[in-house]
Amino acid sequence: MALNNLSLSLQFGQFDNLAAHRALLTRARVTKWIKHALAVDAEMTVRIVGEDEGRQLNAQFRKKDYATNVLTFDYQQAPTVMADLVICGPVIEREAQEQNKTLEEHYAHMLVHGTLHAQGWDHETSEEDADEMEAYETDILAELGYADPYAKD
Repeated sequence: MALNNLSLSLQFGQFDNLAAHRALLTRARVTKWIKHALAVDAEMTVRIVGEDEGRQLNAQFRKKDYATNVLTFDYQQAPTVMADLVICGPVIEREAQEQNKTLEEHYAHMLVHGTLHAQGWDHETSEEDADEMEAYETDILAELGYADPYAKD
């Protein structure tokens, strides 16, 4: 399967346990995960942040005063995707533990999830849209060798 092109900027903010996140999130690994979710070529920035920065951005742009797992800022969907993904490392780490997933599995899922949002996918519009997006995410993650992120234990 031919994958689309990706121009990636990978950035890291400051937070506890940053070294473990940096070691896991190599440019090659992040590129692979995102490219599997792209329908067209893309220029994307991925920034891994701490809870303070994540909370500030979520409050500013979504009016929600907490750090969330992934924020997607999509600027263009065609002919190329142009977007920023902001992922809160401590939230990803906490959620992975709560969901009995590895940090790698959860990062792969959230990068695929955010990349789909950047292309116009939305799970908050209807239950049907949510089911469709979840099924597509599951298919992409299976291609990458990961288990269904929505499977119940």
